[in-house]
Amino acid sequence: MRLGLRILETPYAWAMRWRNRRYDARRTPIERVPVPVVSVGNLTLGGTGKTPMVAWIARWLRRRGLRVTVISRGYGAEAGAVNDEALELEHHLPDVPHLQNPDRLEAARVAVEELGCQLILLDDAFQHRRIARDLDLVMVDACEPFGFGHVFPRGTLREPLAGLARAHAVVLSRADVVDAATRARIRERIGRYAPEAAWAEVSHAPEKLLSFTGAEAPLSSLAGQPVGAFCGIGNPAGFRHTLEACACRVVAFREFSDHYRYERSDLESLADWAASLDVSAIVCTHKDLVKLGIDRLGPLPLRAVTITLRFLAGQEDIEASLETVLDAPDGRCREGLAP
Repeated sequence: MRLGLRILETPYAWAMRWRNRRYDARRTPIERVPVPVVSVGNLTLGGTGKTPMVAWIARWLRRRGLRVTVISRGYGAEAGAVNDEALELEHHLPDVPHLQNPDRLEAARVAVEELGCQLILLDDAFQHRRIARDLDLVMVDACEPFGFGHVFPRGTLREPLAGLARAHAVVLSRADVVDAATRARIRERIGRYAPEAAWAEVSHAPEKLLSFTGAEAPLSSLAGQPVGAFCGIGNPAGFRHTLEACACRVVAFREFSDHYRYERSDLESLADWAASLDVSAIVCTHKDLVKLGIDRLGPLPLRAVTITLRFLAGQEDIEASLETVLDAPDGRCREGLAP
């Protein structure tokens, strides 16, 4: 099986290198929009904590008085609807528009011309090179930073590691899961490809329990309690780690695929599953909760564990990188800034 996947990996990796060389040589055009662009992306498939980072940057920019618009491709969204990331960000950032369009350049034009935005925040766009960006921030998951050393389908890299050379900043997510020596080795290896990139380390700390209708409860209410848990995200192991930090006892855990579309049959199955468990509550991620849109699962309360991003190192460097975007010589971002 490994040999077969390795054979498939070779043309995919070659195609990504060829594509990047065309962009680097400007044979494939890169278009600049009238406002600054900040991109948050990653090098591997699956969840690396992009959504919390996008939310943190958006809040940082909003505190400066900027009109920000988040743009994403909308992967996994049904026709005429938005996907789970958009729903989650809408809950977190009600004052920040989120446009989803496979043609992100067209979405950028709408953001500038119709919404009057002053800065575009591209979500999951490291490999989307059609739009020029002023800051390219790459998230790297400390649990599996290098995609098992291979490009998809042999591994989980979206492109060869050499692509990191385009990054202006690299953020190591879930850095609290590994020790200092491991973090240093990851940073050293990334430094071979992106020696000038700003570096930061963050954790995704559980913050509170939240119902769909907005009722909040402290995490301490889960301590020592038996719970059932499920998620449909790219990194289920990360959610398990979060639940361990809440000190609850997970007696049953169900995994769904990333961007999973819950159907009525899934709700019925989950309700039956919940009813069969001797637990005090069912918990899921915020991304799952906003898609389900319910407060109870069978006889049990359904609560999401909300996550907050906390910097362990390098926050000043990331903020300095953002300040550089705002202070660009062309002044595209200065109008409307809070004093």
